Amino acid sequence: MSVVEQMCRQNGPHWIIAQDGELELRAMYERHYSAYKYRDGRTPKLFVGPGQKLVLTLPKREALYVWRKFKDDSGQTGINCAVFRNESQHLSSDLIREADAIADFCWSGERHYTYVRAEAIQSRNPGYCFLCAGWKHCGYTKTGLFILERA
Repeated sequence: MSVVEQMCRQNGPHWIIAQDGELELRAMYERHYSAYKYRDGRTPKLFVGPGQKLVLTLPKREALYVWRKFKDDSGQTGINCAVFRNESQHLSSDLIREADAIADFCWSGERHYTYVRAEAIQSRNPGYCFLCAGWKHCGYTKTGLFILERA
């Protein structure tokens, strides 16, 4: 039995597929520390960026998880968790595991990675929910972001 099947049998599926640009999700994205702010103040409808993408949310729009496959200027390869924000009662590590299983289905065999800006997070252990979900710290970017991966 796959991880997705196990999770769905235990808790029911959490994530549903959403559209880039959905208003409620754009608002949640803008509450995320990594939200891009244009100097001229504009807010384009789409918030994910170019490349292959998969936008996940919960039915009540209480969490947002964005996967992107794109040419990353930093040299990282695989599927990038571009945004994860959880405002629900669900454990973040459980949501991450389920999002991993969905990405495994969509992009079989690809490495999963994300960046964490430690000083922007109100935690003594930045990225802890990813670590609890089985991810590992694998280095730093040139600008000092943590790189976490699930190989």
